[in-house]
Amino acid sequence: METSLHRSLKTLYAGADARTEVRVGRYRIDAVAGDELVEIQHGRLSALTPKLRELLAVHRVRVVKPIVREKLLLSRNRQGGKILRQRRSPKRGTLLDLFDELVYFVRTFPHPRLSIEAVLVDVEEDRYPGHGRRRRYRANDFVIDDQRLTAVHESFLLQSEHDLVRLMGCELPAQFSTSDIALGIDRPRWLAQRVAYCLRETGAAVTIGKKRNAIMYELAKPTKRRRRGAA
Repeated sequence: METSLHRSLKTLYAGADARTEVRVGRYRIDAVAGDELVEIQHGRLSALTPKLRELLAVHRVRVVKPIVREKLLLSRNRQGGKILRQRRSPKRGTLLDLFDELVYFVRTFPHPRLSIEAVLVDVEEDRYPGHGRRRRYRANDFVIDDQRLTAVHESFLLQSEHDLVRLMGCELPAQFSTSDIALGIDRPRWLAQRVAYCLRETGAAVTIGKKRNAIMYELAKPTKRRRRGAA
């Protein structure tokens, strides 16, 4: 079932002249804007891999990945019922969260016909008591009824492997380790390791050896070579 959030983003990114819910081959596409297919992906990017493998052979595709910056949780007594309480989720998303997705997507991105647009959004989420699809029952189980878009903040467009470096938003030493990445992005070491993996696997950075026990990297120089997957 399509959420209000998905519908709002589809309208926003499709544009006034776009067609929505279009059949392309054996797939239904969220929107077609000019010669570009637009897919809004709330779930894992990796789930799109089989679909994109076919579509990118012929079409330009833009995948819009919403990242929830702030979420207001509305607990209702039943589906569509009155609000019993509301609170803000302690989780706050940032554009750097995209690396959590890209680490499983480096066999698909980069591609000359593929772009990924991460967008920070605020949402309201309706919940009501219920078991849903959970296999185990818990006293505080709930079902998510809907999510609504309340605000759109900054977005970031990735079209090549070198955009991953811009996504980091920091300066790195000429030769760097995951410790340098963690310091630069001010995030935990485990995320820095995922960043390094994405840089290496996409060709944005190369390994140059070790310093003590740390793997050392340096950024690859941008070239005009065709990106992986070019026809």
